Amino acid sequence: MESAAAVPCAACGDDACAACRACSYALCRACLDEDAAEGRATCARCGGEYAAAADPAHGNAGAEADEVEDHHAGGGLRERVTMGSHLNDRQDEVSHGRTMSSLSGIGSELNDESGKPIWKNRVESWKEKKNEKKASAKKAAAKAQAPPVEEQIMDEKDLTDAYEPLSRIIPISKNKLTPYRAVIIMRLIVLGLFFHYRITNPVYSAFGLWMTSVICEIWFGFSWILDQFPKWCPINRETYVDRLIARYGDGDDSGLAPVDFFVSTVDPLKEPPLITANTVLSILAVDYPVEKISCYVSDDGSAMLTFESLAETAEFARKWVPFCKKYAIEPRTPEFYFSQKIDYLKDKIHPSFVKERRAMKRDYEEYKVRINALVAKAQKTPEEGWIMQDGTPWPGNNPRDHPGMIQVFLGETGARDFDGNELPRLVYVSREKRPGYQHHKKAGAMNALVRVSAVLTNAPYILNLDCDHYVNNSKAVREAMCFMMDPTVGRDVCYVQFPQRFDGIDRSDRYANRNVVFFDVNMKGLDGIQGPVYVGTGCCFFRQALYGYGPPSLPALPKSSICSWCCCCCPKKKVERSEREINRDSRREDLESAIFNLREIDNYDEYERSMLISQMSFEKTFGLSSVFIESTLMENGGVPESANPSTLIKEAIHVISCGYEEKTEWGKEIGWIYGSVTEDILTGFKMHCRGWRSIYCMPVRPAFKGSAPINLSDRLHQVLRWALGSVEIFLSRHCPLWYGYGGGRLKWLQRLSYINTIVYPFTSLPLIAYCCLPAICLLTGKFIIPTVSLAFTIAYGFR
Repeated sequence: MESAAAVPCAACGDDACAACRACSYALCRACLDEDAAEGRATCARCGGEYAAAADPAHGNAGAEADEVEDHHAGGGLRERVTMGSHLNDRQDEVSHGRTMSSLSGIGSELNDESGKPIWKNRVESWKEKKNEKKASAKKAAAKAQAPPVEEQIMDEKDLTDAYEPLSRIIPISKNKLTPYRAVIIMRLIVLGLFFHYRITNPVYSAFGLWMTSVICEIWFGFSWILDQFPKWCPINRETYVDRLIARYGDGDDSGLAPVDFFVSTVDPLKEPPLITANTVLSILAVDYPVEKISCYVSDDGSAMLTFESLAETAEFARKWVPFCKKYAIEPRTPEFYFSQKIDYLKDKIHPSFVKERRAMKRDYEEYKVRINALVAKAQKTPEEGWIMQDGTPWPGNNPRDHPGMIQVFLGETGARDFDGNELPRLVYVSREKRPGYQHHKKAGAMNALVRVSAVLTNAPYILNLDCDHYVNNSKAVREAMCFMMDPTVGRDVCYVQFPQRFDGIDRSDRYANRNVVFFDVNMKGLDGIQGPVYVGTGCCFFRQALYGYGPPSLPALPKSSICSWCCCCCPKKKVERSEREINRDSRREDLESAIFNLREIDNYDEYERSMLISQMSFEKTFGLSSVFIESTLMENGGVPESANPSTLIKEAIHVISCGYEEKTEWGKEIGWIYGSVTEDILTGFKMHCRGWRSIYCMPVRPAFKGSAPINLSDRLHQVLRWALGSVEIFLSRHCPLWYGYGGGRLKWLQRLSYINTIVYPFTSLPLIAYCCLPAICLLTGKFIIPTVSLAFTIAYGFR
């Protein structure tokens, strides 16, 4: 057997005199003494004990090793350690090259051709540090002591921010609130005295007119009460985005929750594709980790124009998104950014900004030309229908009879931006439509997006926007997450509503598009009760709340009640219940949608969980899709890593089929609720009835901006639609006058606000009647006010 080569020192390359018993980390006498002087008595790599290395000339593993004196910890400790055969076993490896170690903390390097390890960088840096310490000990100590203090202060600050609340409530000043409440009480007293006088002093000569006027006045007083008392406790809120970043981090390894954006459009000729494209671009460029953002565009008109404009938008986004993030521009929608009449050089110190901005504006103008060319081409539809580039007919040529279509433009499998970075996912969705099926307009399209997104990305939060509402504040998502991801606030929050703000409104606001009283007063008052109403856009939802699940604060069902739903699986003796329990359960029937507290299933094992899913009839509730049903049980969202993308696309096509919702709870208890053209009010009302609460978020910079009606006919059509939706809710089973009393989860002031929302259209009838009374009185000579005697007039005059 050949004699083994000398084992080199792992630090300096000299012949080693000792090595670790566990990992064979070898050191020479000088390095060993230096480690001992610094107080290190064990192996620097694994913490094991050192053993003396045998003389390489005596390679016999059974030979007796020399004694080694270790002067660890000041030289007081002496050990006799021997090098066993494990070092000789590795001699063949040492002569050819050291194997790489998987241990963390100390890296290993390869040997060169002579068998000596390459430790140049490590030895040089080690020697330099030693020389610096010996040459200027005091100076190095002073310099070395300052940074740790600063770092410690920063770490403590970050740690403090991470555990502080992400938002806080700012109460309205008592100097403002107390006079307001006092005026309400005084008006209420005056109103009571007025009604007392009117009712106790009838006019018998014109009893019909008097009765009509009294009824109208009572209605006006009732409407005033409904409008005033929900404003009793207004509040403001403030968010701390920096604390959110300190707690969950930022960048690729951020712990921020994923968010799915929903954008809905129908007719590209009425809703210009350029407006929709700007909305999509502002979403793709939000200040949020790109892998946690997905944008789903619902084309309910199955228009090829929308599809092609999205393809052009995806290509332009490869330039626009990195430009926005590089220079932190606001707003991140090109149409409104380039039309701003501001000094765009302010706070832009980057030398290449002007050049890149001009190039980007030129690219956007070319992009607009391509989009406008597509719009001009779509003005006249060919007789044979639209043909795609591969020669096949466009599947959506008949908007009322076409299959479901899904196209992923950007994302993990799509193109990257021009800087090589990943882009957020952009998905085109057009649900299937067939004659004979109810499609439920916008509410049906939103429910289709809920299912598609659950199959493909399944983000725990959903933010929906109208196609004409763009992201004006790139940190809007972070503002919402300050509420949703705060464990002290977000446990029972179903959605965060942002106010609506509009562009293009004249200074006088002749059509009252700003709705200042509603968005700046009423919504703050509702936020102090149970939360603002859902207004249809600019709202961030908790996905589980849309599935009909109750908030975590609801009591969980007892474990013994699993089998109580299935009378045939394990018959048990009937338990008698008190009359109070029976009445309570019967009153809660209108609130028990599918649906139970999601956290209650966490305590069951796999078999009991499957039994629960089967007995709760999830398929009758959510539809025949095992992939989607499984996603509804994932509170934190996410898609299994083993999922096949092609399989998920097929499943996504399945869940947007027109017959998927048949005999399920979609639109009845889960998702956007059907039955009214104002599906937003109805959807928010159902959530509040289940015990959820909502939050009103008003950032300093408006989160979203949209387009408002610019002429009287459009404004009247919009108001008429809102009024029709309120009447539909009033006539439905979801009317706040009688729905949702069972669980006692809807607060009374919140109920008053919903009642006011649905009864305000009826105010037009008494208003017209009351305005006609003076003319009728003049024509008939009869008056609705009692005649006052001369004595009463004299007495009142001397008072």
